[in-house]
Amino acid sequence: MFELYLDSADLGAIQALAVSLPLAGVTTNPTILASSGQGLQQWLPALADIFRGQLRVHVQVVAVTTEAMVAEALELAALPYDIVVKIPAHAPGLAAIKQIKRQHDIPVLATAIYHVQQGWLAALNGADYLAPYLNRIDNLGQDGLGVVGDLQALIDRYQLPSKLLVASFKNVQQVLQVLKLGVASVTLPPDIARAMLAAPATDRAVESFSLDWRGVHGERLSFQS
Repeated sequence: MFELYLDSADLGAIQALAVSLPLAGVTTNPTILASSGQGLQQWLPALADIFRGQLRVHVQVVAVTTEAMVAEALELAALPYDIVVKIPAHAPGLAAIKQIKRQHDIPVLATAIYHVQQGWLAALNGADYLAPYLNRIDNLGQDGLGVVGDLQALIDRYQLPSKLLVASFKNVQQVLQVLKLGVASVTLPPDIARAMLAAPATDRAVESFSLDWRGVHGERLSFQS
């Protein structure tokens, strides 16, 4: 089943968008959380209130060594929330993912993926989610959509249980292009989520319908006419 996430720690933006979007939860990283000025002990309960407890939240480790990342992952998993632990897909992180998935029943996302081989190795090590950074890959002069497509093809070909959770979008068109590849999930920053909800032509049509109706029936609703 497809999963849609917001990539944000802004509780106001999350609450406003959760009204209209079928969100599976929220993704974060140390930069996003630090910019909110909050720590997890304050932020997670407030987030759970917005979703009434029904959410999955992806939280990234801040430790940098394999041993410290594993220890931090265990502490995050012990919190009373549905947490997916995000671990960078570089050598120390891949070692941490391998150890965690072999020794502990903890959901893991391999993050900061810029190359196909990073995602492929993370999948082989048991990562539940893979997060390629689409637009950041493009900004390096590489083909972000190609990386996503190749990873999805490898997952499909070898029937791996890993899911792509594509991150880093600059516009709605990129999101739609990724969806055509059959990815299992995406995470959107609030500005892109708001752009996906925007429908000026529909707004104008609704206003026209309303004016035409009120011209004949006033403030009565359809079933009252």
